[in-house]
Order: sequence, then structure tokens, then C-alpha cells
Amino acid sequence: MFFFLLVIFILVPVIELNVLIRVGETFGSWTTVGLVFFTAIVGVSLVRSQGITTLMQVQKKLARGEAPGQEIVEGMMLAVAGLLLLIPGFVTDAIGLLLLTPLTRIPVAGFFYKRMQMKVVNNGGFHGGFGPGPNGTQGPFGRHPFERDNQNPEGGNTFDGDFERKQDPSDKRPESHQIDDKEDRS
Repeated sequence: MFFFLLVIFILVPVIELNVLIRVGETFGSWTTVGLVFFTAIVGVSLVRSQGITTLMQVQKKLARGEAPGQEIVEGMMLAVAGLLLLIPGFVTDAIGLLLLTPLTRIPVAGFFYKRMQMKVVNNGGFHGGFGPGPNGTQGPFGRHPFERDNQNPEGGNTFDGDFERKQDPSDKRPESHQIDDKEDRS
């Protein structure tokens, strides 16, 4: 994984610089700078509008009682698209536009959502580090948070205690206007 990230952080800037230099030679430096700003501004506005549309789809599915899994994946893809469109360069802008356009985003999100569903089914569900996992090992936080404690036979975590109301020293009202708790209880 480290090697993959290292290649991305070295290879992507080299490709971007190469493309920016070629575009700068063809159209001129100020036109290239203008195009970079233009793609960033248009990209952010498109991400915003597509994000609002996706959010409305999520709300509709939630109102019908359905799980908005694919829409959540699409929302994550829109966030990545927005980041790619803000990074100066034409290659990242092209990838961001592919993730932004519903024509390509929806099938890709469907593919990732199906893979996530298969992974959950094959692994027996999400465990999140609580309780024994699929191979019987204990999670990093010990037992499951909703598991009953066998050491307390009555169950629960009930604490018995008493309290007493005290007069607030910062209360400057005359005592005739203050309500006595004993009179209030009767």
C-alpha cells in the first residue's frame, strides 16, 4: 500500500506538470492558468449541484424506509471528484469530471456498492471492533457494548443517591421572591 501511495504522489504530479507544460506551449501561459481556474470554479459549482441532488435522493429513500447505500457511495465519489477538480491540473480534472458526471458516476457507484454488500455478506457483517469477530477473536474494546454484564445479577448500571438543593450565592433577589422547595413539594 505504501508503494502504491508513493507512486501516486510522484507519478501524478509529474504527469500533471507535463500536461500543463504542453497546454502552456500550445495556448500560452495565461490561457492555461485561466483554464485551471475555470475548471476549478466550474467543478466546485457542479459538485455542489450534484451533491444537493444526491442529498435529496438520500432523503427520499430514507422517507420511504429504504437504505440509501448507493447514494452514500455516490456522495463519497462526489467528494473525491470535488477534491480532484480543485487540484490544479487537467488530468485530475478529467478524472474528477468522470466521477462527477451521473452517466459514469452511477454505474461506478453501483459497482462499489455491490462489492461492499458482497464483502459484508461474505465476512458475516460489520463488526466495528466490538465483541468477537468472524474468527472468534476479541475486538480492541473488549466485549460488545450491548452485552449484559454477568457480574451484576440485577442487571444495568443503577446508582442510588440523594441530593439537596442549595441556595445560589449569586441570586440577588430578596428572600420573599424566592420559592421555598418545601412549600413547592406540598
